[in-house]
Amino acid sequence: MKKIELEAFKLIGLALEKKTTNENGQAGIDCGNLWQKFEKGDYANKIPGKLSEEIFAVYHQYDGDHTKPYAYFIGCKVSPETKLPEGMDSIMIPAGIYRQITAKGKIPDCIINVWQTIWSTDINRAYQADFEVYDDRSKDWNNAEVEVFLSVKN
Repeated sequence: MKKIELEAFKLIGLALEKKTTNENGQAGIDCGNLWQKFEKGDYANKIPGKLSEEIFAVYHQYDGDHTKPYAYFIGCKVSPETKLPEGMDSIMIPAGIYRQITAKGKIPDCIINVWQTIWSTDINRAYQADFEVYDDRSKDWNNAEVEVFLSVKN
């Protein structure tokens, strides 16, 4: 688990309409549905001024820790002045210290496994914005690598 400092950056994409929770597998359903909408609507190709082809899945606006409700967002990195297209949302990922963990294996299993490991580890999390980064290494869902970033306290 690597510790890195990130500058703030802007994402444009889709936000879950209401907060979700990890209770009873609800987040798996809600987040999965948002992914389907993002993919079917070809939103990654509709986002103007993308700085890369990476797709970010963000967990933010926590009502406490990972056992409480939180917001979810999927989008791409853009420059701060990029105008928001109609029907899309934007968020800012705050600058700060993050822990970077690589999930490897079959999607979604490797993502589920890395989050279960995170939840059972004593990481001093800030619960500001945590996110997964999907890039060329995650195109093959049977043998993927996904970077997970956790906002942590100093």
